[in-house]
Amino acid sequence: MGMLHLVRHGQASFGAADYDQLSPLGHQQCQRLGAFWRARGQRFDAVFSGTLKRHAQSLAALAEGWGGALPAVSLRPGLDEYDSAALIRAIHPEPLAAPRDAEGVKHHFRLLRQGLQAWMRGETAPQGMPSHAQFLAGVAGVLDEVRALGGGEVLVLSSGGPISCALAQVLQAPAESAIELNLRLRNSALSELVFNAQRLSLHSFNGLPHLQDEPALQSYA
Repeated sequence: MGMLHLVRHGQASFGAADYDQLSPLGHQQCQRLGAFWRARGQRFDAVFSGTLKRHAQSLAALAEGWGGALPAVSLRPGLDEYDSAALIRAIHPEPLAAPRDAEGVKHHFRLLRQGLQAWMRGETAPQGMPSHAQFLAGVAGVLDEVRALGGGEVLVLSSGGPISCALAQVLQAPAESAIELNLRLRNSALSELVFNAQRLSLHSFNGLPHLQDEPALQSYA
């Protein structure tokens, strides 16, 4: 048996011109996770990651907290996030101001939920994005690679979209249930799957063992 550790990246730069940058808080979140693992003697036999900047920056912060280099990272585009701006434009082509307050953030996520639903149902084709079926296939391909390892300790660093889709696939849940999982995932959160060559099973979801006593360091967006 093996354990697959699914980690969402640390807080990025929500509302900024370039979201794909780890914030100082995001760096601290991932550094804390690395230190948590170091204290428990955690080791990894394989590491997979998406190709986005916030993925690489999160892994670097993890390694910093862990106090050493991680195993060679296998980059997989199937672990890259969907384009939330493209999803929203597909259902709301009019220009939108960047969210600056609580109501603006709520409006953004209402539109994102609607955009995800439309994409999943095949009602929209957001510019520059794969179909939802192709997105799911990319996630499933990485899960197949992990299962083929047969065992060991495996780290996957990704984003909320791919992680929630992976969990929905493992749970054999309806595709749209991934939206609810996605919107609950916290930054640097850890979800775990037990696996062997035949199957993967859910062990834990959305944990923050490295931040459990520090609510000020916990975030979602």
